[in-house]
Amino acid sequence: MSTLSKTDITDVGHGDSLCCASEEGPSAATAEVKQEKLSQTVSYGTSHNELLLMEPSDIKMYPTEDTPAPEGHPVKRKKGPAPKMLGNEVCSVCGDKASGFHYNVLSCEGCKGFFRRSVIKGAQYTCKNSGRCEMDMYMRRKCQQCRLRKCREAGMLEQCVLSEEQIRLKKMKKQEEETARTSAVATPSPAPEMPPLAPEQQEMIEKLVAMQKQCNKRSFLDRPKVTPWPQSQDPLNREVRQQRFAHFTELAIMSVQEIVDFAKQLPGFLELTREDQIALLKTSTIEIMLLETSRRYNPAIESITFLKDFSYNKEDFAKAGLQLEFINPIFEFSKGMNDLHLDEAEYALLIAINIFSADRPNVQDHELVERLQQPYVDALHSYIRIKRPNDHLMFPRMLMKLVSLRTLSSVHSEQVFALRLQDKKLPPLLSEIWDVHE
Repeated sequence: MSTLSKTDITDVGHGDSLCCASEEGPSAATAEVKQEKLSQTVSYGTSHNELLLMEPSDIKMYPTEDTPAPEGHPVKRKKGPAPKMLGNEVCSVCGDKASGFHYNVLSCEGCKGFFRRSVIKGAQYTCKNSGRCEMDMYMRRKCQQCRLRKCREAGMLEQCVLSEEQIRLKKMKKQEEETARTSAVATPSPAPEMPPLAPEQQEMIEKLVAMQKQCNKRSFLDRPKVTPWPQSQDPLNREVRQQRFAHFTELAIMSVQEIVDFAKQLPGFLELTREDQIALLKTSTIEIMLLETSRRYNPAIESITFLKDFSYNKEDFAKAGLQLEFINPIFEFSKGMNDLHLDEAEYALLIAINIFSADRPNVQDHELVERLQQPYVDALHSYIRIKRPNDHLMFPRMLMKLVSLRTLSSVHSEQVFALRLQDKKLPPLLSEIWDVHE
């Protein structure tokens, strides 16, 4: 059993390159490659080498030590790998702990994000102290003008910041190149015939799909019990806002009940101790809810449909009290999953793999959880090889989606905290499953 770590997966970022590459040069597409920040891992049954097939090379810069930059000009860096981080580096702007080189400067995540937002929005700030503020971790929140000035003095380069449109175009170009590369690998000779699924694998998949349909059917029957979505559009009406929030939380409760029922029917789940069952469910529930949400995404109307009749777009989620910082990643993830065109069997197997993740917090019997997960990993691998014989990257691509779910899960935790600040109390079941202590 291998472990998929945060350094195994790369993704196109929003300006994490150490320096700007020429748009005409061969390194332009890879200069913006960003290592995805994950604090957790996902267990799965494949080697790291398969995932490395999809990983581009990073282009970074060394600091220039022998040639000092003229006064008033940002420090330039030579081409080459980035200096190795020792763990005790500080941000050149505010003195906080640095996370790496961003926009040509060793800086923290906060100053990286602040500089990017300021450049994209063309922000104009005003200093109450005539631009004489000394920048530190405290003053960075008090004076934006001086913080932006310090970013530029430290050497941050505006030309390194990509616009949203540039990011979108780079992603599209990367996808097109990947598709072309995959097509070029195909040979004129017919693909060898794949052996069929083992009888026990076929039986397992059919059982999983039937279990899911049965759980969904029970939720559909409970649909009339859900608080109706209000027809009033008055944004200032407190009762209407509370009704929308109640509507969403009741749908979430039904989804949690579905997941718990499904998990209890998985072979081996009830063999685990009660403590391990709870530990697995608490951490996997939100990720499975997001997987289920993605399979209900309709790209034609950019909406998500629950219980066949309830469709919601981004605006509806916002009206229910959710933040755009949580809404946008949900829709981006759903769109990405929709592009994979997974069927019921693949979704069911992904959910089972997600539930039996041995690296979850507070799990005691890691060996048993890994042993229970392995048949689902093997079945998914075999199923994909038969269904998509020419797409050798689909299996690692699907497992990478489980890694993305870990990031979304942490964003969800921030959303739950924000709801508490708004004095919106979650129902007891959701509070328990998401460890919310009032």
